[in-house]
Amino acid sequence: MAVNFNNKFSMALSSLNLLITIAIVCLVSRTAFAELERFEEPAKGDGSLSFLVVGDWGRRGTYNQSDVALQMGKVGEKLDINFVISTGDNFYDNGLTGTNDPNFEESFTKVYTAKSLQKQWYSVLGNHDYRGDAEAQLNPILRKIDSRWLCLRSFILNAEIAEFFFVDTTPMVDMYFTTTKDHTYDWRGITSRQKYISELLKDVEKALMESNAKWKIVVGHHAIRSVGHHGDTQELVRQLLPILQANNLDLYMNGHDHCLEHITDTESGIQFLTSGAGSKAWRGDLQTGSNRDDVKFFYDGQGFMSVQLTETNAEITFYDVVGNILHKWKVPKELRSAM
Repeated sequence: MAVNFNNKFSMALSSLNLLITIAIVCLVSRTAFAELERFEEPAKGDGSLSFLVVGDWGRRGTYNQSDVALQMGKVGEKLDINFVISTGDNFYDNGLTGTNDPNFEESFTKVYTAKSLQKQWYSVLGNHDYRGDAEAQLNPILRKIDSRWLCLRSFILNAEIAEFFFVDTTPMVDMYFTTTKDHTYDWRGITSRQKYISELLKDVEKALMESNAKWKIVVGHHAIRSVGHHGDTQELVRQLLPILQANNLDLYMNGHDHCLEHITDTESGIQFLTSGAGSKAWRGDLQTGSNRDDVKFFYDGQGFMSVQLTETNAEITFYDVVGNILHKWKVPKELRSAM
């Protein structure tokens, strides 16, 4: 009788373990391949939208990060911004070690203290973030430490007149898999790289095709077009750019290169905007060809960017570390639509 009971108990335990394993596999698969999560952000009462964009910043206030943050606070107050976008490489040099890493508060909470910056921050991961515990930055626990923080691999933000498509570009770049040097990358949640990229591109294409927003904006860490240190990201040129060109994208915003840039796509009219100068910058480090006609602006110092949108106009402004306006670009939506 005891033997029979033990056999039944063992079978039941094995079945339970199998169900738990299946559940875990399903959860991991959903994390990597689920349809893009959506968030809502209301526009202002007049229907307009204002926000700041900064990237490559998390250095505990050093390399002028605190100075950039100070000017962001001033511009944020003047423009009455709705939110802030981070283009990745949020914490240097190797991301976070976990959800209890003091670098989170020392590089974020204690640096961006201005009243105007106490808005939602929408962030993507950069390659440096993947060198640490990447999933820590995605963990809701960080939102309990600082409610402004929202970071996912890829997601969609609907802000009424504009729709933002945040894209996880780091897994698309070959060198992080083939030439890692002394770096270790946290690829948990990406069990099959090719399947992950394929599903992500399908999701982005589908979302762009279905979007009825007046302005379509994609945010990624890596540049598609750049004359900075890293130059064009060829994997994105091959895989992502054709999707963006075919779906009437207005702006592509990125970091990665530690500079400020504005480049126009002569084929489609997409504006490539680099804001990766939130702290350490690379003086004099640029590619040949920076004087091309499609390069509207390049600055190899620290700073950030603001964007103001209405139903009919877009205004993009780049600022340096002391708040000087370096470059301003305005275009009517009708002119952009005709390109």
